[in-house]
Order: sequence, then structure tokens, then C-alpha cells
Amino acid sequence: MQKEIDTVKPPTADEFAELADSGENISHFFTEKGKIMPLIQRVNVDFALPMLQELDEHVRQLNISRQAVVKTLLRLALDQQHLARRVQ
Repeated sequence: MQKEIDTVKPPTADEFAELADSGENISHFFTEKGKIMPLIQRVNVDFALPMLQELDEHVRQLNISRQAVVKTLLRLALDQQHLARRVQ
């Protein structure tokens, strides 16, 4: 015979908002284990056509978005530059 475990489901976003709006203490829902993500700022980047074509070729090969490829390659370049500076 399987033992039933009573689990308390966290409130939905709407239920959570209602609790807060009604003045109830909701601090016990916060575990302080979450990660605060940095703000995201959108930027526009112009690419020369040959570079864009090369980028799109990588996109097709990897089957991921242009944005994912750009962000990954940029992160790799920044990391490489950071490591090179540490060695000097």
C-alpha cells in the first residue's frame, strides 16, 4: 500500500497577489535561494552582409537563433579577452 504524502502546493501568481493585496504576511514564501538576474538592455547591432551571411550559416548548422549565436560568441570573446589580460 502506497503512503499518501500531503504536499502543500504554492499559491498561483493570482492567489499570491491576492494574499499580498489583502495585507497577509507572505514572507514565508521567500526562501532567499533564488537568483537575482541582472537587468537586460536591448541593443541594435549592424552587421555587414558577408558577416550576416556567415552568422546565418552557423545558425542553420546549430539550429538555434541568431541571438543565441551572437550572445554565445560574444561571451566567448569577452572571456578569452579577460583571460588574456590576467596572464599579462
